[in-house]
Amino acid sequence: MKSLLSLLSIFVHFFGNDLVIAESKECVKVSVLDFVTRDKCPKCFVPVNFNSWRFDRRQILASSFPLDPIAQNFVRQVHDCLFSITYPTPLRSNVRLVAFSSPVLTDILDLPDSVTTDIEFVNFVSGSRVLSSSLPLSHRYGGHQFGYWSGQLGDGRAVMLGEFVNQRGERWELQLKGSGRTPYSRYGDGRAVLRSSVREFLCSEAMFHLGIPTSRAATLVVSDDPVVRDQFYDGRPQSERAAIVLRLAPSWFRIGSLEILAKNNEVELLKELLDFVIKNHFPGIDVTDENRYLALYSAIVSETAQLVASWQSVGFTHGVCNTDNFSLLSITIDYGPFGFMEEYNPKFVPNTSDDEGRYSFENQPDVGAFNLNKLGEALRPVLSNHQIKQLPRILHGYQQIYKNKFMELFISKLGLLTIKENDENLVALFLRIMEDTKSDFTMSFRELGEIDLQELNSDLVSQKYWSLTIMASHEWFGNWVTKYKERLREEGIRDETRKTRMMKVNPRYILRNWMAQEAIEQAGRNDFSGVQTLLRALEHPMDWDREAEKAGYASPPPAWAKFLRVSCSS
Repeated sequence: MKSLLSLLSIFVHFFGNDLVIAESKECVKVSVLDFVTRDKCPKCFVPVNFNSWRFDRRQILASSFPLDPIAQNFVRQVHDCLFSITYPTPLRSNVRLVAFSSPVLTDILDLPDSVTTDIEFVNFVSGSRVLSSSLPLSHRYGGHQFGYWSGQLGDGRAVMLGEFVNQRGERWELQLKGSGRTPYSRYGDGRAVLRSSVREFLCSEAMFHLGIPTSRAATLVVSDDPVVRDQFYDGRPQSERAAIVLRLAPSWFRIGSLEILAKNNEVELLKELLDFVIKNHFPGIDVTDENRYLALYSAIVSETAQLVASWQSVGFTHGVCNTDNFSLLSITIDYGPFGFMEEYNPKFVPNTSDDEGRYSFENQPDVGAFNLNKLGEALRPVLSNHQIKQLPRILHGYQQIYKNKFMELFISKLGLLTIKENDENLVALFLRIMEDTKSDFTMSFRELGEIDLQELNSDLVSQKYWSLTIMASHEWFGNWVTKYKERLREEGIRDETRKTRMMKVNPRYILRNWMAQEAIEQAGRNDFSGVQTLLRALEHPMDWDREAEKAGYASPPPAWAKFLRVSCSS
């Protein structure tokens, strides 16, 4: 038993077909999932129950890279590997699954919504049940945080349960966030609190339905386990409730995954990781090409530029754009102190911990370039001198790619089909008027798409178009409307066609901080209806919804919304 404890850092006992995972003297009984696929519906390939669901036999991450040889779970510096075997720490008191994403369950995980009432599934998503097809791993990476190298970071409160291949052949990596301490927890406890977990769960899904590349969130589990946090780092720690989000992505590798290897001169492992990423996620690159790493860099530069432009198009500000939070697949990951702008303010900073405004809305494109430069530095050990000289040229293209994508998205937001020579001025002037009048970013574009052109003029006064009415008070608004109408006439776009196009790309509902806060406060009272109502609206952000309108999701934000603060503490 002592050797088993040393190996797993947990007690594991077998009783027939049941697996019992225990810490200290308490046990949580869970059922073993065998490797055999059974009880599948022949028509839709959906498991009849959770007992027939399993991870892929080929856990390619674990089999492709050396694992940390130290099995015990304690905080330490790790070398010469990408992953440590780490088992989740189960939640203990009053554990409940309180919200789930139906599209993730059905479209990605091949599971029916009814699985959320299955106690075995709840045990799985709360960290109490480890499937026999699972080898739980925590990932080692480093990163530049707020511009400075921070050394080893890693999954400090996330455990990857395994890789799932769905009926469409898509491979997804499933993580529990908030599932306890790992070798990379540093001074933390590995837990996540209710407020931050609600925000991550909702925003992951909100971004997907806005068309932004992102990780996904399947479930939200809460408990009465106490977690102490000093939310605003002001010396007033409070006890909060622990929660866990089951989140998933095609890959969780990030720029920091490469940086830690380059910084520690683990060159062979760096090559292995790069070749793995190319082979599994960039099929257009020949893994035998001697210039494959430059091709990979070029692809990531291009896709990151487009991702940041996509963030800008919906007013999203990540809040912690460190290199450890920038995906190699250029998807949005690690939702911490993010924020969607309300009043248009290019200097908007959602993170109260960001005193200098490094990660403001307007700085995101430059931060993207900074992070990509660090990616280039991480590639240097595997490049020839000639190839190294090409890195600045590739990165130089970032700015134009970003600008082109930005204009493509914003021209579409204005209902136009093509980009003309003076369209940059048309977009810039609209944003400047919005900034000067402190108009709402989301609703200004949305209302422009809802209003008839014949109604659009500088005398606009309407409760229905509350944000446009604010913009109309600006002395330049009438001139802008004239230019806009002329531009539409150039393209011969019928007004109904324009409105239809604009309402398909301009959301009516976004995850505003005040909306998330209301849902969080309700959840604190064990009322999760606000989370569910908000999720339903965010799953259809372009569509008018009676329930969302009643909740005020498209109305002027309440006055108290301006005083909300969000920090890195979670």
